[in-house]
Amino acid sequence: MARFTLKVNGETHRNVNVDPDTPLLWVLRDTLGLTGTKFGCGAGLCRTCTVHMDGEPVPSCAIPVSIAEGSEITTIEGLSQNGGHPVQQAWLAEQVPQCGYCQPGQIMGAVALLAKNPNPSDADIDEAMSPHLCRCGTYQRIRRAIHRAAEEV
Repeated sequence: MARFTLKVNGETHRNVNVDPDTPLLWVLRDTLGLTGTKFGCGAGLCRTCTVHMDGEPVPSCAIPVSIAEGSEITTIEGLSQNGGHPVQQAWLAEQVPQCGYCQPGQIMGAVALLAKNPNPSDADIDEAMSPHLCRCGTYQRIRRAIHRAAEEV
């Protein structure tokens, strides 16, 4: 066990006492109580667990907490207090979620895309979102929601 200082959603958490190899996902969920980030595959392949680390989307299940220390981490809870982020609002307007399980990761991927490319083409969206798997297949609605959010951002 070791103690880490993590900055998550603008808040500094000191003395986070976990094994250095613990995936960031489990520290967020089990230690810090931020359960919006979901577990999917555990291998960083489905991107259900996507968070931002220094503004970049990363699969939190594949990042050891020891690597995350010193970074600015943003989870789905950090986007807005009440779901008012433009991407979250676009997700609702386009009725993207079906089962909803992958949606926090999808939203975090979309936010990262729009931060780098505020007016993405369909091809840009497809490329940026291709690592994010949706078992319900709402990809067309995801694309529409990203275009809608781009108009707001």
